[in-house]
Amino acid sequence: MVKPNSAGRARIAGLATYVPPRVLTNADLEKMVDTSDEWIMQRVGIRERHVVDPGVATSDLAKEAALTAIERAGVTPADIDLILVATTTPDMLFPSTACLLQTKIGAPRAWGYDLSAACAGFTYALTTGAAMIASGASTRALVVGADVMSSIIDYTDRATCVLFGDGAGAVVLEAANGDSAGVIDFEHYIDGRGGSALCMPAGGSRMPASKETVEQRLHFVKQEGQAVFKYAVRNFEEVCRVLLERNGLKPCQVDLLVPHQANTRIILSATEKLGLPRDKVVINIDRFGNTTAATIPLALDDAVRAGRLKRGDLVLLAAVGAGFTVGAVLLRWG
Repeated sequence: MVKPNSAGRARIAGLATYVPPRVLTNADLEKMVDTSDEWIMQRVGIRERHVVDPGVATSDLAKEAALTAIERAGVTPADIDLILVATTTPDMLFPSTACLLQTKIGAPRAWGYDLSAACAGFTYALTTGAAMIASGASTRALVVGADVMSSIIDYTDRATCVLFGDGAGAVVLEAANGDSAGVIDFEHYIDGRGGSALCMPAGGSRMPASKETVEQRLHFVKQEGQAVFKYAVRNFEEVCRVLLERNGLKPCQVDLLVPHQANTRIILSATEKLGLPRDKVVINIDRFGNTTAATIPLALDDAVRAGRLKRGDLVLLAAVGAGFTVGAVLLRWG
């Protein structure tokens, strides 16, 4: 791995999020499957999640977050020269959601592509965008994490339907120009041995759509809960420690941890192992559920709105997702 130097560091110039207005509560789910508000809260810590209306796609949510992030960065869509969309639920297999988003926001100078890393997608896309800025290949990059998870959720499967929501988050990256703010370092890895533990079996080249795959409900998320839980707790802590130690830092020096919002128990277990107090961790899964690539920007935006971030704060982003994919990004808030 080649780390960007401070002179070429990329900083977040604008941040925005968007969730669809429709709310699906635990009480609503109690009418749909054999579950309860008490069970959902105890197991994962979710009270409600936002879901789209029929016909609303990932690019629609991404557009709302992207345009606001661009405005907050003080630039226009014409200033964006790179678009990276992290998503598990593209509008379609091709063209990419990045292509569709480029047209929707009116960014004529931008090229881009989709990035598939499931729940770790935003950290992977942020790292990629930061590297492009640091190398000089991009001047302003739009990094988006967006998912319409309700489009691939089986609402007869109580093990998965209670977990996910829809949402989008976007940041505009630009050169820090010698400022200490910006992306400092990252640590990412994958472990394909866990691929079958969390996946959507059908719809790709191995198992194209057919009458049988539809009847067997193979176009929905399938999860081995215990395997995912154990891997997530262990690797969440590990990736954070590796990244901090490489930069000569201890967990206590982190001002704010912004974790992927998959399960409150996963977050608390991992952060307890790191020795981080609860007031240094952002948790908002109760209001949004697991929005996959959108969870970290949604949590980061919540922290900004709540006044939990100030200039110069050391921020750690971390996620574990299907694949398995593991990622963490260390940055100085500016």
